[in-house]
Amino acid sequence: MDVASDYATNICSHCDRAIPSSNIDLHYAHCSRNLEKCKICDDMIPKKHAEEHYLSTHAPVSCSLCSETMEPEILSLHKGEKCPQRIVTCDYCEFPLPAIDLFEHQEVCGNRTELCHLCNRYIRLRERTSHEVTCNGVPNNAAETSRGREGEREGGRRRPPPEDLSRKKLLFTIAITGIAVVLGSIIFHRKPVSSELH
Repeated sequence: MDVASDYATNICSHCDRAIPSSNIDLHYAHCSRNLEKCKICDDMIPKKHAEEHYLSTHAPVSCSLCSETMEPEILSLHKGEKCPQRIVTCDYCEFPLPAIDLFEHQEVCGNRTELCHLCNRYIRLRERTSHEVTCNGVPNNAAETSRGREGEREGGRRRPPPEDLSRKKLLFTIAITGIAVVLGSIIFHRKPVSSELH
């Protein structure tokens, strides 16, 4: 019977943990003096760290992008997927902009057209993917002749094909421009060395 009593436990009324019966009084004295239960997550926290625990784990925080207040554990999800001010890119032109403006931007951007070099037709950007799947490379003469008639109505001028600048060319142009600006500012801000005769 003594062996069975060695394994007997009691539940501490302060922390709700099972404690060996022989240690329950000593445990309770220590537990109630040094620990307190967090009212939000029910974790037992040292009393001297209770405020720090609340501030680092449960205190509402503001999103740095939209200033909405929320619990800390959902902040990263909010910033990554739900914040209206998070930066996203347009599906058509890859321009970065706030998520709240994306729908309106893509409504306009998706209606722009590009020339399909296989069938020689202008295709809306929003329809480009489905067109690429179905395009058989046969020029659409009906569309071409109607476009030719429109050109004749406008004084014989046809609409020029859109500029086909690849992203690499654009980035290269931006880089060269940046380098030129930096070099120009260095050259024009140098002070001339004064040669004074002694």
